[in-house]
Amino acid sequence: MYLFPLYPPSQGVHKEMARAPVRVITVEREYGSQGGEFAHDLAARLRWRLLDSELVEGAARIAGVDPKLAAKFDERLDPWYYRYGKAFWHDSGFSTASPAGEQFFDSERMLLLIRQEILDAAKQGNCVLVGRGSACALAKVPGCFHIFVYATASAKKDWFVRAFPHQAQHAEQQLAASDKRRAMVIRKFYQQEWCSRGLYHMLLNSCIGTEAMIAAAMCAAKVCPAATESVAS
Repeated sequence: MYLFPLYPPSQGVHKEMARAPVRVITVEREYGSQGGEFAHDLAARLRWRLLDSELVEGAARIAGVDPKLAAKFDERLDPWYYRYGKAFWHDSGFSTASPAGEQFFDSERMLLLIRQEILDAAKQGNCVLVGRGSACALAKVPGCFHIFVYATASAKKDWFVRAFPHQAQHAEQQLAASDKRRAMVIRKFYQQEWCSRGLYHMLLNSCIGTEAMIAAAMCAAKVCPAATESVAS
């Protein structure tokens, strides 16, 4: 079941961004590209709110479940056999007494809650959102700037080996599996390709370094002091 169909990114996304001052930046990232760290540093530089694991914690709070349980569903799909059983209960008319009921917490429920958290955060503005379909959820919302962070295979492997030395021999498999999971979630819930260039205003290779990434992002989104002053004048 597809939850959030979108118009193709080519239908006015960039025009919408150009018409309104940027108050929201989303950062999607390849696993191992250190895009999450970049988002944290960018939010600190802008003095904006950062919503990364906070999105998961917010979903858990609304659902009334332990954040550790919610984290297990983060950027993941439910197993095929669970989805099959859930569809059976729906078709049989027993949804209120089945795993499809709202009293049950699963990946679909998680995505619904996180999407609402993303939309609410965008209304407040001045925030940096990390992954979890935020670029898709806000594709048609004015004042949003979408970034995709990537890295070379060797750079991602080096990061993984440093972060998880005991799993170094499985680096390539783990990196590929994580990105595949993220792509499957976006394809399932948003009918979009996770790494499609059309979803993003900017692609950043993390090999240029955090400072260069922040400078490029702030200027491109017109949230750096020089750009702000020039617009005001």
